[in-house]
Amino acid sequence: MLLFGHIGITLGIFFVFSYIAPQLKTIIDKRYLVIGALLPDLIDKPLGLIVFASTISNGRMISHTLLFSITLFLIGLYFYNKRNDIVIITLASGSFFHLMEDQMWNTPKTLFWPLLGWSFPKDDISNGIAFLLMLFKESFTLNLSQGFSLERTFIPEIIGMAVVVIFTLNWLKNKLSKTVSKDEKIKIENTEKPTIETTVFYIIGFLVFGLLSVRAIVAL
Repeated sequence: MLLFGHIGITLGIFFVFSYIAPQLKTIIDKRYLVIGALLPDLIDKPLGLIVFASTISNGRMISHTLLFSITLFLIGLYFYNKRNDIVIITLASGSFFHLMEDQMWNTPKTLFWPLLGWSFPKDDISNGIAFLLMLFKESFTLNLSQGFSLERTFIPEIIGMAVVVIFTLNWLKNKLSKTVSKDEKIKIENTEKPTIETTVFYIIGFLVFGLLSVRAIVAL
């Protein structure tokens, strides 16, 4: 899954779950959720496919592991508890979603690193930049002979693009009706922040809901 898939599907799941559990909006910042949903690729792909392409040649390394996301989540809990800061905990939530959307359970050696060994699977990719450009192009190329599965990135990219468009239109609507936006902002600011125990409960629920949602998309 690439850019629009990661952003749109993560935001879409956040929108649905926050409708069910509105307090999630006081824990998760949409802006940093988007960054978190891209964070593993922002770290691993430049390093593995460009900087160390001749030796590592893999765009899914340390940032695509559970260890990375769990560590980031624990750091986020610390800052939330000490400073009431939701930035890092939101980044961690987004990175968890990235792992789900990449179906990292199909690559357990990477997902559970270093429990199954210290090395990462190596791909035979000599030109990382050309490979990334090819992946981006394939995101918008429908190949019916391959079927409609997440192994082809077309469908999640289109779903993600649709969600991004909906969120953009909603943002523009709120910008045009400033009174509504201010009321909503005041309402969120006046909402008491949940305790750390409640925060963990909400985020685990959010991630479980996300996992079930991603698996449902995989089954399409």
